Amino acid sequence: MKKKTIYKIACCLTAGFLLCSCGKKEEALDRPYSFTERSFPVELTDSTDGYASLFASDLCVVTDESQYSPSDTTSEAAGLFDITDGQVMYSKNAFERLYPASITKVMTALIAIKYGDLTDTVTVTEDAVITEAGATLAGIHPGDQLTMEQLLYGLMLPSGNDAGAAIAVHMAGSIDAFAELMNREAQKLGATGTHFMNPHGLTNADHYTTAYDLYLIFNEALKQPEFRKVTGTTSYTADYTDGSGNPVSTTWEGGNWYMVGQRQTPDGLTVFSGKTGTTSAAGFCLIMASRDQKEKEYISVVLKAPSRPGLYDNMTNIISKIVD
Repeated sequence: MKKKTIYKIACCLTAGFLLCSCGKKEEALDRPYSFTERSFPVELTDSTDGYASLFASDLCVVTDESQYSPSDTTSEAAGLFDITDGQVMYSKNAFERLYPASITKVMTALIAIKYGDLTDTVTVTEDAVITEAGATLAGIHPGDQLTMEQLLYGLMLPSGNDAGAAIAVHMAGSIDAFAELMNREAQKLGATGTHFMNPHGLTNADHYTTAYDLYLIFNEALKQPEFRKVTGTTSYTADYTDGSGNPVSTTWEGGNWYMVGQRQTPDGLTVFSGKTGTTSAAGFCLIMASRDQKEKEYISVVLKAPSRPGLYDNMTNIISKIVD
């Protein structure tokens, strides 16, 4: 990628105001933030410059988790946010730093859509070779040529770590440089409890986020029609060419149980977007968007559930609050 293109992306990401963190020294994940020691992660006081009030004007703000029953979920953290009316409906350990696994890819997709060109043809490099045991893959190989749009589907449906690496290298020149773009965007959104090391979510001690930060990131992603289109799809066939110019046709399937019919959605709700994530360190994770019969929209997130069935049990428990 040409240097001037990288510079343009960086300028886009740093444009506007940046929200600072609390100033606390970063802690290891075995000593995560306690909610009792930290309120909303950005100071939301009346400001003469208007930045703080502008930032919070259309966001859900968690101020007191004691009003919610922690026993409603068995996961480590969870949240339910009414994004139409800007109301918090449930929150548990919203600011605890946890591994996000493949929910990381929401940020990767957001950057690709906001700052990339989905019509670009991408030649897959060796960076897309992922050898970690259990890593989910789109099945692309060095030399393959796909469009950025195709890679987005490969990123979000089969949760392709290889697709994430291909997007990162195409846009920023390297995995590390793309991670910097991710972190700048996170700061721009006020996600001050987040730090990314890669575009896919494979475990790294310095790669973490919070349930609340994921809400902020997902909320921003939902503003992009292409993100809604990709994450609202359950099956996609990509036709592209390999390194020898031979045609390849691959069909990718989504993994959200509500969207593929493996788990019943509470009556009156429709799940229309989402991203799962699973590693041994992160447990079972899911963030998604749903809509009620009045067309109001909600974001719900569950992090570090003990099992895949338990993940959906937890999610059903909290989204049922919408229609109770």
